[in-house]
Amino acid sequence: MKIVQLTLHLPLLIALTSVPLLRAQTSPAPQTPPGGGRGFFGGSPIAPKYPVSYATPKVTDIQASLERVRIHLDAATPSHAVHRDTGEVIPDFSTPAPDAVAERDENHTIQLIAYEQGVTYAAMLNATEVTGDKHFADYTAQRFALIKYLLPAAQSQGQGQVQPQPGTGQRSPFRALIAPRTLDDAGATCAALIKARRANVGPDLMPQIETLMGHIATRQFRLADGTLARHDPQPETLWLDDLYMSVPALAQMGKLTGDTKYYDDAVKQITQFSARMFNPQKGVYMHGWTANTEDHPEFYWARANGWAFMAMAELLDVLPEDHPGRAAVLKQFRAHAKGLAALQSGEGRWHNLLDRADSYLETSASAMYVFAYARGINRGWLSPVSYGPATQLGWNAVSAQINAKGEIEDVCVGTGMGFDPAFYYYRPRSVTALHGYGPVIFAGSEMIRLLQSERYNINPPQANATQFVPKPAAP
Repeated sequence: MKIVQLTLHLPLLIALTSVPLLRAQTSPAPQTPPGGGRGFFGGSPIAPKYPVSYATPKVTDIQASLERVRIHLDAATPSHAVHRDTGEVIPDFSTPAPDAVAERDENHTIQLIAYEQGVTYAAMLNATEVTGDKHFADYTAQRFALIKYLLPAAQSQGQGQVQPQPGTGQRSPFRALIAPRTLDDAGATCAALIKARRANVGPDLMPQIETLMGHIATRQFRLADGTLARHDPQPETLWLDDLYMSVPALAQMGKLTGDTKYYDDAVKQITQFSARMFNPQKGVYMHGWTANTEDHPEFYWARANGWAFMAMAELLDVLPEDHPGRAAVLKQFRAHAKGLAALQSGEGRWHNLLDRADSYLETSASAMYVFAYARGINRGWLSPVSYGPATQLGWNAVSAQINAKGEIEDVCVGTGMGFDPAFYYYRPRSVTALHGYGPVIFAGSEMIRLLQSERYNINPPQANATQFVPKPAAP
C-alpha cells in the first residue's frame, strides 16, 4: 500500500484557517426585520436594508408631514394686499384701493395665480375633506378672497395685457384671470375655482370660472378632430401636460352645471390624446406629439405622465356611471396604472425619464402617481392587492423628500418639450419648483383615506412583504 503525503505550505495553511475568523470579525450582526423575515444563510435572520421606510405609514405621521408643507406654503404665499407704491398693508378687503397689489417680498415668493398653484388650491380642499382640518381649506379661501379683492385694481392697472408690467419686466399673474391665452392660464386654476365653489369655500368667483372655461371650451386652438393643441414648439403639437390643463376643469364644469357637453369634451381629450401618444407596449405616454413629423421622438417624461394619470382620476371621480365614454376612460386609466407600476424604482419613486433608470428619481411625478393609485383604490377602480403595496412604497419614498422646513426636494423645474434625451436628463431640481407641492398634498390626503379603509388589511404580521388583503364580506 502506497502512502501519499500531502504537504501544505505554511502561508496557505494560515490563509485557509483564517477565513472564518476574518468573516466573523467583519460581518455585521444579523438583524430581524419587521414581520419576522428570515434569510437562508445558516438559518440566521437577515434584515433588508431598505433605502426608505418599508413600514406601513401612520396617519398621524402623514398629517404631520402635510401640516409642515401647509405651514411653509402659508408663509410664502401672499395673504394681504398692500399699496403699490408704499407697501403699506391694506387692513381689510372692505374698501377698494385702485393701487392695491399683493404683498411680495423675500418672504412671499409664491404667485397667487399659476397653474401649479391651481393644483395646490385644489389639493388643500381635498386635505380638509379627508382630515377635517379646516386650516388647509382656509389657505385656499384666504387666497381666493385676496384674488377677488385685487381683481378690479388689476384690471384698472392694465394687468390683463400681454406686455410685462412697467418697472417689473414680468407679466402680471392676473392676466390669466382677465384674459387667458393658454391652457396653462386656464385649466388648473379653473378646476380649483369650481371645486371651491362646489365646497362653498371662499368668495363667489363664477365670472372668473366662466372666463377660464370659455378659453378652454371655445378659444384654445384645436386640431381638426377637436383635440386641444398648441403651435409650440412645432405647429399642431400635443403636450401631454394639457390633459390636466383641460380635463379636470371640463369635468368639474360638467358636475357644476349638469351640462353633458363638458363631460363629452373631457372624454374626447382622453381618448384622442391616448390614440396618438400612449405606447401600449410600455404602458406609458410620450411627452409630445406633433403633426410636423411621422417619426415622433418618444420621451416618456415622468411629470407629463403624472398629469395624464391625475386627469383621468379626476374625470372618473365625477363622470356619471352611465356616460357612454366612462368604460373607455376606465380602461385607459387601468392600462396606464399597470404600465407605471412596472417602472417604479426599488426606492419607491419613479425616474424623470420613466424607462431610463440612469435618469434621476423625481418627486412631483411620483406624488402624482401615489395620488392617482390611492384614489383609484379608494374608489374601487384599481385592485388593492395589485397596487396597494406600490402605492404605500411610493408614499414612503415621496414623504422622505419633505424636509424639515416643509419644502419638497428633488422636484424637476418647469419643463418644455424636448426631442433629445439630454434635455430631460439635465433639467434642474429645486425646492422652489411649485409643481411638487399640490401633488404631495393630494397624495398624502388620499393615502390617509386609503389607510383608513375598512375593506382590507395591510401588511398582516405573518407576511414578509407588504400585502393588501381584502376582508371577507360581511354575512
